[in-house]
Amino acid sequence: MVDLNSSPHPTISYRPIRPSDLEVLEKIHSDLFPIRYEPEFFHNVVNGHDIVSWGAVDRSGPNGQSDELIGFATARIVLAKESEIEDLLRSDSFLSDQTLVYILTLGVVESYRNLGIATSLIREVIKYASSIPTCRAVYLHVISYNNPAIHFYKKMFFQCVRRLYGFYFISGQHYDAYLFIYYVNGGRSRCSPFLLFCRELVTLAVTYMKSGFKSVAARLQKSKEKKAPRWTKGKETCCLITSQNKRSITAEVAGCQVV
Repeated sequence: MVDLNSSPHPTISYRPIRPSDLEVLEKIHSDLFPIRYEPEFFHNVVNGHDIVSWGAVDRSGPNGQSDELIGFATARIVLAKESEIEDLLRSDSFLSDQTLVYILTLGVVESYRNLGIATSLIREVIKYASSIPTCRAVYLHVISYNNPAIHFYKKMFFQCVRRLYGFYFISGQHYDAYLFIYYVNGGRSRCSPFLLFCRELVTLAVTYMKSGFKSVAARLQKSKEKKAPRWTKGKETCCLITSQNKRSITAEVAGCQVV
């Protein structure tokens, strides 16, 4: 792996990811993301099968020969009417084939951070989306605890329009996700910012109420167990499972970004 310490003034250039990047691409994903990506994903990226990619390389090596991947962005074109954000887009009656660009992954090797590489990669994605006449937005998901990524996308003028509770399922635990959108080619929200804010408040209130009910139920159950004789415990267990908009990311791309 290229190390910035040996190249104090890196010359960064950008190109599509290619088959020769496969091994390095897999290693960077393994180092940066808390999830496992299937081999099929990497093969689709390097061969351009249904995935568009941008790679950042450091050409500061001897005679400019160094060409090892040190950053990347991967994305997929999706039909707006088949996406999860169709309700957030104002539809054009004369255009039924509206598309979106969904960012799958974005990453930069740690030793190359804070050099503007992630910013350049995102600009490349936005430029690409803007070049597609039918494209109306770029969107992505960020896991709720990834504060650097959240700050980064806000700095890049992405709008955080929705919080998805329990969206990710990683190593047996649920995590929330934020949905970010960047509108292009005249794309715009179906709702005003005020309505989006109100919707988020309602969602938060419902979640808080559910949490409160669970807390009360847990306390009542604990009190009941204390009063019950010891020999009555352990025979049966009751598990309440709630169904939400979740995404398991142990085997498939799921838009977790690290910058």
